[in-house]
Amino acid sequence: MSGNVIGIIGGSGLYEIDGLTDVAWRRVASPFGEASDEFCFGRLGGQEVVFLPRHGRGHTLPPSAINFRANIDALKRCGVTDIASLSAVGSLREDLAPGDFVLIDQFVDRTFARDKSFFGAGCVAHVSMAHPVCGRVGDALAAAGGDANIALKRGGTYLVMEGPQFSTLAESELYRGWGCDVIGMTNMPEAKLAREAEICYATVAMVTDYDCWHPGHDAVTVEMILKVLSANADKARALVKSVVPLLATHDGPCRQGCRHALQHALITAPAARDPALLARLDAVAGRVLKG
Repeated sequence: MSGNVIGIIGGSGLYEIDGLTDVAWRRVASPFGEASDEFCFGRLGGQEVVFLPRHGRGHTLPPSAINFRANIDALKRCGVTDIASLSAVGSLREDLAPGDFVLIDQFVDRTFARDKSFFGAGCVAHVSMAHPVCGRVGDALAAAGGDANIALKRGGTYLVMEGPQFSTLAESELYRGWGCDVIGMTNMPEAKLAREAEICYATVAMVTDYDCWHPGHDAVTVEMILKVLSANADKARALVKSVVPLLATHDGPCRQGCRHALQHALITAPAARDPALLARLDAVAGRVLKG
């Protein structure tokens, strides 16, 4: 078994995962505030797994109230090296139907009310987001989908909106015109923060509806979404159970460089860095700050 610790972030409808042993829920402190919930620690086939329900158990947090920085910082403090993220989305394409799973490879970030970086005044850093998901984790998810008999479509652009309201028809048509494939409210700044924390990250988008653009479907409602969420959650748990053993086999550096994303990202001269901010960055950036 490798030294990896697998993190699972569950989206809407996924508040627990099956097959875990040695289960313990406990709060993990972060200098960036309170995480969404306690973290579920356990083992799956001997592999260490840390699970976090993004909206909290019982879905108590709307997207804009999620403390993404605390979530990712706390996962880093737990030793997490790989994150498989699951997220409920609407479809912007005819051929992506409710119940389909899409392995995302790009994002368009349209959020505006969230803290998007661990860095700031006193310690400035710029990481590359050209390829925002880890290809290795993506490969494992794709293989796990096959093992679990889940039709998982590889490749797609996820438009992340602020919410919590659903799109206007004009917005939905605009995003379709941009070439986006699905729309949701939660994977940004999550993916950006995972990159800053040097954690390999990939996401599976679980389609619940056709947003509001599709003329053959009613405008999206919570009731409609909940029906599909229930079926999607069963498939998501099967996917997680299949992907963890595959991720556990990895040993060595990330071929995409996710685990060294900060290597040349810090711009602020060492003598000018704010000690208070550096103290908060001990987990996220400790590798480069100690160098």
